[in-house]
Amino acid sequence: MGMVELALVACFLVVILPMVSSSSEGSKEIDQWLQELTHAKQKATHLHFYLHDTFSGRNPTVVEVAQSNMTHSSPTLFGLMNVMDDPLTEGPESTSKEVGRAQGFYGSSGQKEMGLLMAMSLVFTTGKFNGSSLTILGRNPAMEPHRELPIIGGSGVFRLARGFAALKTYYYNASNGDAIVEYNVAVIHY
Repeated sequence: MGMVELALVACFLVVILPMVSSSSEGSKEIDQWLQELTHAKQKATHLHFYLHDTFSGRNPTVVEVAQSNMTHSSPTLFGLMNVMDDPLTEGPESTSKEVGRAQGFYGSSGQKEMGLLMAMSLVFTTGKFNGSSLTILGRNPAMEPHRELPIIGGSGVFRLARGFAALKTYYYNASNGDAIVEYNVAVIHY
């Protein structure tokens, strides 16, 4: 299987498959939920947390899975593909309480400037959002101080979610690629 096919399979598994299998409910439960939806009011939720993207050490949370033959000669690492399972924490410290995981992949898709195409699920593991997730798919101009990514869906509490995540780099180590990114998420859901 070539790199293009592998990337397409990975995209399917990360983006499409959770939409298909995000619920273990049967047809009756889904029909009931849809019936209640007609009377439901939209809610707006603000979430704040930190994503820890770690390449270094004995337990990295992001790994390189593919690259082109020109990636390491490119100033933007064009063609590099990484898979991540990053912790989401309440504060920027690595010892801060974990509230979830960011699972997905991102690839360097800019030839002239650093731009990452990101496809990930923010999977919440504590509190009232435990078991729910938000799906992000979009371009991340990672070297910009402030950037915005779209929320395109969700599961659990966040079914039919839409919104955006405002990102700000809190910490970046240029020698090993480790980063801590502050996320402020505005999401509309039912």
